[in-house]
Amino acid sequence: MATEELVKTTGIAHHGAERLPSVDVDSFNIEIKDEDGFLGDRASKGAFRDILDRWRKPLRKTGEDPFGKEPSDEISKKTLDAILVGDDTEASAVVHSAIEDFAQELAYVTRRFLKTKAWAKTERIVVGGGFRDSRLGELAIARAEIILKAEDSKIDMMPIRHHPDEAGLIGALHLAPSWIFEAHDSILAVDIGGTNIRCGLVETSWKKAKDLSKAKVVKSELWRHVDDEPTREGAVKRLTKMLKGLVTEAETEGFKLAPFIGIACPGVINADGSIEKGAQNLPGNWESSKFNLPASLIEGIPEIGEHDTAILMHNDGVVQGLSEVPFMQDVARWGVLTIGTGLGNARFTNRRKNGGNEKDRDSTENGKKKTKNDKE
Repeated sequence: MATEELVKTTGIAHHGAERLPSVDVDSFNIEIKDEDGFLGDRASKGAFRDILDRWRKPLRKTGEDPFGKEPSDEISKKTLDAILVGDDTEASAVVHSAIEDFAQELAYVTRRFLKTKAWAKTERIVVGGGFRDSRLGELAIARAEIILKAEDSKIDMMPIRHHPDEAGLIGALHLAPSWIFEAHDSILAVDIGGTNIRCGLVETSWKKAKDLSKAKVVKSELWRHVDDEPTREGAVKRLTKMLKGLVTEAETEGFKLAPFIGIACPGVINADGSIEKGAQNLPGNWESSKFNLPASLIEGIPEIGEHDTAILMHNDGVVQGLSEVPFMQDVARWGVLTIGTGLGNARFTNRRKNGGNEKDRDSTENGKKKTKNDKE
């Protein structure tokens, strides 16, 4: 499907839009470098494992490593969380030491983001990603906030409210125009990652809360594509099948499903739905000029119910952050950091104090990313 045809088919904001119904996306996917490389690499889940390994190294030399021979990157978050409150004080001390060092790195990275023009006057930062889904992640976030406040920073840092697996789906609601919520009670959402692809049926609960604060994932399906090593076309085919399955479930359960699919995807998302960069961990070449995921999905799912399918795709960090829109109405400017394979990032400015998706007067204006390549 040609790009021009895609834009006409969706009839909503551009993919990767700067202007969304409730917020302006001031920046996303900023890549800041220092003398050691990309700054985000210092506050990723891999960075934490490297720090943990450094603390184990001197103990390993004396045969006193409480973790034995198990590689640091194979120790589960659940195990590390249990050690924090367990009876093995030496093991607990190692984990606490790693948390402290990682918090220092997270504080440093946050400080550098706040110095960029795009992040100026940020009042609050929510932290998501898989690392947040652990006690050690929550402690690292809290410690990083304390470090920053000790330096007289007024920034608030907090873990994202929804489970990270659900935040990337619930956030897709805030990509949608308001007409969806007046006539439908649910949408389809997709969260694409370097390891998994997750699809969900998201109930808006709009009649209970027009700011979408009561929204919830009622059905979801996870595919760990990294285990299957599919081709790009194979991945799209599997994703299409997953979405069709959710359409059938929605009909069976009596949901009034909107003809809308919101997609969270890694990388810099262009207005036509192509991916400029940052999709290197996805199966196959998703950055090819000949590949367009929204167009491919519309070919596979041209209609939902009796209406043409509308699709909007945005960066995964942006979409995860959007899940916080209803809860960020006491500040004007806020950001999100997602700690995973890398460090996702996005900064937002609220467009309406009520934070709802009631009347998006400007939501059909096609935003144009002006800071996607912003570098310090």
